Amino acid sequence: MTGRFPQVRPRRLRATPAMRRLVAETRLHPAELVLPMFIREGATDAVDISSMPGVQQHSLDSFRRALVDAASVGVGGVNLFGVPTTKDAEGSGATDPDGILNVAIRVARQEVGDALVVQSDLCLDEFTDHGHCGVLAADGSVDNDATLLRYRDMAVAQAEAGAELVCMSGMMDGQIAAARDALDGAGHSGTALLAYAAKYASAFYGPFREAVSSSLVGDRRTYQIDAANGRQGLREVALDVDEGADIVMVKPAMSYLDVLAETAATSPVPVWAYQISGEYAMITAAAQNGWIDRDAAAMESLVGIKRAGADAILTYFAVDIARKLNEEAGLRTSGSTADVAGIASTGKAPE
Repeated sequence: MTGRFPQVRPRRLRATPAMRRLVAETRLHPAELVLPMFIREGATDAVDISSMPGVQQHSLDSFRRALVDAASVGVGGVNLFGVPTTKDAEGSGATDPDGILNVAIRVARQEVGDALVVQSDLCLDEFTDHGHCGVLAADGSVDNDATLLRYRDMAVAQAEAGAELVCMSGMMDGQIAAARDALDGAGHSGTALLAYAAKYASAFYGPFREAVSSSLVGDRRTYQIDAANGRQGLREVALDVDEGADIVMVKPAMSYLDVLAETAATSPVPVWAYQISGEYAMITAAAQNGWIDRDAAAMESLVGIKRAGADAILTYFAVDIARKLNEEAGLRTSGSTADVAGIASTGKAPE
C-alpha cells in the first residue's frame, strides 16, 4: 500500500461534527461580515430589488429597522449606498450635507453607531446622470484628476456626517492619497480609508445597477481592471497601501480568489473581499429553483473567501449567515438567548 495506509487514515478527523469543528482550519464569525445597504431618497417604504431577491432599497424608516437587525446579530459593519431622486453631471448630491447618503450616514451613527462600523461608499456613479464613477471630460472620457477634486469633497462630507470608514470604490489613480490629504486637512485624521484596490470590470455587477438605479450607458473598462490581469490587481493594492489605505479590498470575490490570496499573503494592512450582487443573485436564484440549499451554499462560498485570505467580507448574506452562526453557537452552549448574544458580541462562549 502507498501513503502508509492502513495506518494513515485522514477520515479519522472527519468522523463526527465535533471532530470536524475541532480541526477546522477556517472559521467564520459574524463580526467578519459587512452588510451592504441601499437607501432610497423619498421612499416611504422599502422597495424590493427584483434581481436580488431578499435585498431592498430602504426608506429611512425601514433602514433604521434593518440597522437594528444587523447590529442584533453581531455583524461587523454596514456599507451604505445612496439612491438619489435627482442626478447631474457633477454628482452634486454626493457632497450635499442633506443628500441621501450623508443623511443615511447620520441616521446609522445615531441608530447603531456604537454597535458596528458605519461605512460609506465614496463614488460618483450613484449621483451622476451619466452613471460613471467620475466627472467627464469634453470628449466624454472620465477625467481622473478632475474627479479627484470631487472625491476630496466627498470624503470630507462623509466624515462630517459621521462615517467611520470611507470606502473609495471609483478606481481613480491617486484617489487614496487625495482623500487622505483632504481628510487630514479638514481635521478628520481619525477617519479610516478602505481602498477598493483590486476592483475588476465584471459581468457580475448587473444586479447592483438595479440596486442603485444606475444611469450608466456603456462600461467602466477604462478605469476598472481587466479580468485577465492578476498582476495589475496586486500593483493597484501596493499603490493604495503606499498612499495610506487602512484596508484594501478585492472585488469581486468569486472569480478573483487568486488575487485575494496573493494580496493576503503580502499586504501589511487588513484585506477584505466583496461578494457582489451577481454572486448573491446566482446562489439565490439557484436556491429558488430548488437546485441548491441557499444557506449551505452561501456559507460554503463565504468560508471559501475567508480561506483564500479575506479578513472580512462584504456580503448581502451577512445578516442571514450571522444569525445562522449564532444559532449554531447557541446549540453548542446552553442555547439561551443570553449565551447567543454573548457569543455574537464577544466571540466567546460564556464561562
